[in-house]
Amino acid sequence: MVKIGILGLGTVGTGTVQILRDPVGRHHLLQSIEIQRVGVRSIDKPRAVDLPAEVITTDLDSIVSDPEIDIIVELMGGIEPARSLILDAIAHGKHIVTANKAVIAKFGDEIFTAANQAGVYVMLEAAVGGGIPVIQPLKQSLGVNRIHRVTGIINGTTNYILTRMTAEGGEFADILADAQKLGYAEADPTADVDGLDAGDKIAILASLAFGGRIKREDVDCEGIRKISATDIAYADKLNFVIKLLAIAERLEDGKVSVRVHPTFVPKDRPLATVNGVYNAILVEGEPLGQVMLFGPGAGAGATASAVVSDLLALVGVINCHPDREEAIDSPNNSLNPLLSCSHSHYSEMATRSSLRSSFYVRFLCMDVPGVIGKLGTRFGAHNVSIESIVQTGFQGDRAEIVVVTHDVSEADFDSALAEIKKLDAIASIPSIIRVL
Repeated sequence: MVKIGILGLGTVGTGTVQILRDPVGRHHLLQSIEIQRVGVRSIDKPRAVDLPAEVITTDLDSIVSDPEIDIIVELMGGIEPARSLILDAIAHGKHIVTANKAVIAKFGDEIFTAANQAGVYVMLEAAVGGGIPVIQPLKQSLGVNRIHRVTGIINGTTNYILTRMTAEGGEFADILADAQKLGYAEADPTADVDGLDAGDKIAILASLAFGGRIKREDVDCEGIRKISATDIAYADKLNFVIKLLAIAERLEDGKVSVRVHPTFVPKDRPLATVNGVYNAILVEGEPLGQVMLFGPGAGAGATASAVVSDLLALVGVINCHPDREEAIDSPNNSLNPLLSCSHSHYSEMATRSSLRSSFYVRFLCMDVPGVIGKLGTRFGAHNVSIESIVQTGFQGDRAEIVVVTHDVSEADFDSALAEIKKLDAIASIPSIIRVL
């Protein structure tokens, strides 16, 4: 039997235990897994699974150091004590399964280096995309491709909010409050609505896609707080929908760009049809072309499915190499490169000024003659080609003008915008959104 210790018995931990205790009709290797210990904050808390009293403990350190345990399943979330417990477990020669995108995005370098030195695996399928298999496909079945770009809708909360804003014409604050009441958004929604959660996830995907580690602080994140019902309506008129996209791409010079931001997505693109709390990851590479992975991005069943799939992979490895001490004594050589983290260098990151994009910009202007001409002149002086520029109506005594550019240098766009902001006729610029 392969013995596991679980840290955390919340929603995902409970779902994981339920799958492991009901193996009938699933892969036969699940019957080789025994839950040795489960770490919780409170012994007396009511739970949806009934475990023997001797299995549950609040002493998490005793779990990661237990010599009988082969695998630690970390489902606590957050940075500490998760990071310290993971590192301690690795030091004791234990494999890790985790759903913790934040700790991997911020401390993956430290964790994977320690794991490689110890000759153990860190598995993280559940950290990105909930139940969508994407980590192992990037490592294995898609690994023969030269990946050019990974584009994802990888935060269910923001996708739910934007979907409802599109369907109902509501404002962000109102729908966020409703989403919190329904349990789709946290009481503190910062990580979701400011793009930080998606930033953690795309950092992980980028490191796998491009074979180089990503520093989390190098991921630019812009959330959806500024998206208004007006922007949603204009997007619809222009045949787009607005999605919060996480994008990782390798540029022609070999540098990597990783970013999160709201985006106008053409309605005929596959990502435009991903609604509600669902997630999707579009992978583009050569020779494959495009493949999109779609499914539930959160929830007990979805995330627990990913956790147990990682357990299954590790059970297969352990059964093939039952002598754990021998594996630990010869680190790196004993690791399967299709399961381990095989890269140790950092990707060279592109600067924002080196990127190209199309933009949607909404201006509120004084109602004076010649404003559209001045905008066109300023954009043209900085090599920003305009696809369309129209005055759409009025907000109070302000004329509303919407500009959509062609694909342009972001550096040129920034320069043009800086000059436009100085025009006396420009009252404000409520929205600047990239166009896919």
